[in-house]
Amino acid sequence: MSHDFLSRSNTALRLEQRLQGAVGRALADFAMLQAHDRVMVCLSGGKDSHALLTLLLALQRRAPIPFRLIAVNLDQKQPGFPAHVLPQYLETLEVDYRIIEADTYAIVQEKIAPGKTTCSLCSRLRRGVLYRTAKALGANKIALGHHRDDMVETFFLNLFHGGRLKGMPPKLITDDGHHVVIRPLAYCRESDLSRYAQQKAFPIIPCDLCGSQDNLQRQAIKQWLQAEEKAHPGRMDNIFSGLQAVTPSHLADTALFDFAALHPTQRPEPEGDRLFDPAPDHAVALRLTHHSGRRIYFQKRS
Repeated sequence: MSHDFLSRSNTALRLEQRLQGAVGRALADFAMLQAHDRVMVCLSGGKDSHALLTLLLALQRRAPIPFRLIAVNLDQKQPGFPAHVLPQYLETLEVDYRIIEADTYAIVQEKIAPGKTTCSLCSRLRRGVLYRTAKALGANKIALGHHRDDMVETFFLNLFHGGRLKGMPPKLITDDGHHVVIRPLAYCRESDLSRYAQQKAFPIIPCDLCGSQDNLQRQAIKQWLQAEEKAHPGRMDNIFSGLQAVTPSHLADTALFDFAALHPTQRPEPEGDRLFDPAPDHAVALRLTHHSGRRIYFQKRS
């Protein structure tokens, strides 16, 4: 066995372990799973949803609590969609799965003018079908394949184009209150998922309905963030960390923080013309030198 082969095998193993660890932390940090959950894993055929299913299956085998996974693919009747690919692949995984057929493609083509962005309508239609499917399957959790980069991009999309500090949460409840949506890949980097997909040779099915539209706002945000990460490695990590360390009192949302209730805890008392105790000779201090009306002048002294 060659040294190169062993090196590649070790690299692949470390990557898989890193991704499994990231998924495990996300599941724990956001309490995504409880015992006896029925989790509908949405499988689009892209690299991220393939990785999601594979990582959840691996974690299921050693999880301390029992939960059920049901893989669901929505066949939107896009022209040329290879309907046989995913069923054949899922059979090899020996996972419970469903293929749901709904001609959302025809609806999008009818409603959206040529050249316009189709993603918004397409996602709403797809979401409605998936929520109904989850209800029919008795699934109380819906797992989506959005990763860390998706969440950062969504934050800036809402900020730049919607004027809102709003992101893509790792966990949320649906509007009807019937299901909890979870994003177990919240801590996973897209670059890691891309390498993982190559190593696993997932049967990738591209989205020809909207994936070929190069003028999407999300693509512009993605390219900008990629340039920032290249110029300043670690910037994406810092931005995502910022989404987890919010200080409401240092923003400007009066519904989020009660600015009107802010008052000093003590009433200041005048202390004469000196603001500071005499400083050591080697220190630099500020001294009040003159005051007239509301004007106060400062000068440095050493």
